Amino acid sequence: MSNPPQRAKRISATATQGGELEEFSPLRSTLSEIGDGNSPRQSRQRSHAPTATDFTSERLLRPRSEVPRSGLRWLIYRVTGGRINLGPSQAELAERDMVARAKARVVGCRRIAVMSRKGGVGKTTTTLQLGHTFASHRGDRVIALDGNPDAGSLAYRVRRETTATITDLLRNRDSIARYADIRAYTSQAATRLEVVAADDDPSITEGLREPDFYSVVDLLEHHYNLVLMDTGTGVLESAAKGIVELADQLVVVAGPSLDTARTAMSTLDWLGKHGHADLVANAVAVINQVRAKSQLDLDRVDELFAERVAAVVRIPWDPVLEAGAEASIEELAPATRHTYLELAAAVADGFNIDAPGQGSRPRRSIAQ
Repeated sequence: MSNPPQRAKRISATATQGGELEEFSPLRSTLSEIGDGNSPRQSRQRSHAPTATDFTSERLLRPRSEVPRSGLRWLIYRVTGGRINLGPSQAELAERDMVARAKARVVGCRRIAVMSRKGGVGKTTTTLQLGHTFASHRGDRVIALDGNPDAGSLAYRVRRETTATITDLLRNRDSIARYADIRAYTSQAATRLEVVAADDDPSITEGLREPDFYSVVDLLEHHYNLVLMDTGTGVLESAAKGIVELADQLVVVAGPSLDTARTAMSTLDWLGKHGHADLVANAVAVINQVRAKSQLDLDRVDELFAERVAAVVRIPWDPVLEAGAEASIEELAPATRHTYLELAAAVADGFNIDAPGQGSRPRRSIAQ
């Protein structure tokens, strides 16, 4: 019986210096390369060893076409069952960008004062709609505090859930330890914005001094990420001074008239001369109730404010807001909702302007 055929052994040979043939082993060569540090596999391992952090959706998932969410492009996408996808329009992409900016991360609590030294320009409306916009897009807690000493009306613009006011909150602050405790003193809108009401009796609210607002804001910032503070018209009043001292950011409101624009600019002048130049530089100016036609050169007004503040936003006249009553953000005209989103994005751009390492002022402390 013949032996089974032997599998051929593959041998390579190289000539030595003495002329003799030397058998070449691929295994020996590989080991030699590894020992010399010349292996491609080893050099690859040296430069970067893959870890679990490399397995991300951005790196490993194939890109998908963005789907429009509104407008004619969305309608075409739906009617064709997704076969025709024109993608989001430039307007939709711009709106998505503003939403992303409005959702900027906040470390701790951010205190935003809304000011005007002129009544009737829509300061309370600006506070409320800015709060609605933030609360509807963000996942954290947003609250508006009525700091107007002249019987503010902020709480009457939302559905009242409680008759408690800022003075009740002050009186019982030592018994408030949890968020569930503080909810007994706030009213919450459908957008999730919460409001602390002022007292109807001006004699009570006028009695609130700077230390009182320090105590209230100190309590609120333990439970909320954004605190919007609606001030009175008197920047020199004790309550208003206390709010300005606590503010991390400022929104200055003017109407579409020369008188109110001049007053808003004089407010910035006063703040700049009294140790608040940082607030002025990071402020957002709002030109409110703008109609299609105006005798005032609003473009020039924008330019003048833009030289002093971080951003200028025009809010168009809206019949829903003119009533001065409770109004949901969905009831506003699309152009009005868009500009309030623009305002929220502009304010949020300043959330981290004084973050550690940015080289600007330290955050204002209630303890100070």
